[in-house]
Amino acid sequence: MPQVELSSGTIAYEDTGGDGPVLVFLHGVLMDHTVWRKVVPGLRGTYRCVLPTLPLGGHRTPMRPDADLSLRGQALLVGEFLDRLDLREVTLVLNDWGGAQLLLSEGHTARIARLALVACEAFDNYPPGRPGRSLVRAASIPGGLALLTHLLRLRPVRRAPNGWGAMTEHPIPDAIMDAWFRPARTDPGVRRDLAKYLTSTPPRRQLLEWSEQMRAFEGPVLVAWAAQDRLMPREHGPRLAGLFPRGRLAEIEGSRTLVPEDRPDELVRLLQDFLHTTSTPGTPRTPGTHGSTVASGHEKTPGHGE
Repeated sequence: MPQVELSSGTIAYEDTGGDGPVLVFLHGVLMDHTVWRKVVPGLRGTYRCVLPTLPLGGHRTPMRPDADLSLRGQALLVGEFLDRLDLREVTLVLNDWGGAQLLLSEGHTARIARLALVACEAFDNYPPGRPGRSLVRAASIPGGLALLTHLLRLRPVRRAPNGWGAMTEHPIPDAIMDAWFRPARTDPGVRRDLAKYLTSTPPRRQLLEWSEQMRAFEGPVLVAWAAQDRLMPREHGPRLAGLFPRGRLAEIEGSRTLVPEDRPDELVRLLQDFLHTTSTPGTPRTPGTHGSTVASGHEKTPGHGE
C-alpha cells in the first residue's frame, strides 16, 4: 500500500487510480480499509476509489506521540489527507465512524463535493452503543486495551452481542478480523493512539453544536441507514437527511451497522444512483422537502411510514 506523511504521522492507503470521479472511503474503530472490500469492485473503473487506514486502532504504523487524535483531530487529519493527495470534487463515504462530518462543521469543504453517510455516528452518538462504551472503559483503565485486544482473538468474544457481533447480520471472516485487531494487540504505540481517540470524546453539547454547524453544507448528501442497526439510532437517519438542504435518505433492509459487509451490492447500487443523479445538472432539492428512498428504490416523503 502507498503511504503519505502527514503532520500526525504516516497514513497508508489504497488507491484504485484512474481519471474517474474520486470516492474516499472511511472506516470505523479497530478496522481498516478492508471493510470496503466488497464494495470497491463494483465501483472501480468508473470511479477512483481511495481508502486510507486511519489511526483508529487498525493502523500498522503508530502516529507521532504528540499527534492530536481526538475526534476533531482525526477529522482534520482526513482533510489534510485530501489536501496532500490533491483530491478534488471528492465524494466522502463514511461508515460506522462519523467523525469526518466535522470537516463540514470546520468549514473545510473546498475539496468535498458530496457526502455519503452510511450507518455512522451522528449528533451525540459518540461512541455508539454498548461496544463503543466498552471500548472507552477499556481505554480508561491501564492495560485495558491490551486485555481487550487479546480477548478479541477468541471467536465467542468477537461475536458477542454487545460487541462486534452487534454490527453485522452474519459473522465477519476471521481472517479479516485478525487483520483488524492485530496492530492494537501487538503494538503499544497503536494502542496509545487508539486510547487517545477513545478518551477524548467531547461533551454532548459540543457534539450537538458541531452537528448544527453542518447545515451550511450545500452539496448533495446521501444518508444510507441500516434498518436493523443496533448501534446507530434509526431516527438519526431521517434526522440527518433533514439537516442538509440536499439530503436524501435510503433505508437498507437486512443490514446492521456494517452495511458494506451485510448489503454491499445494495450499497453499490445506491452510491451509483446517488453519484449519477447528483452529477447531472438539475434543480437542487429545496430545504424541507427531503426525499426518502427505501432499499427497493420506491420514493416516499417524510411523514409516510417513517
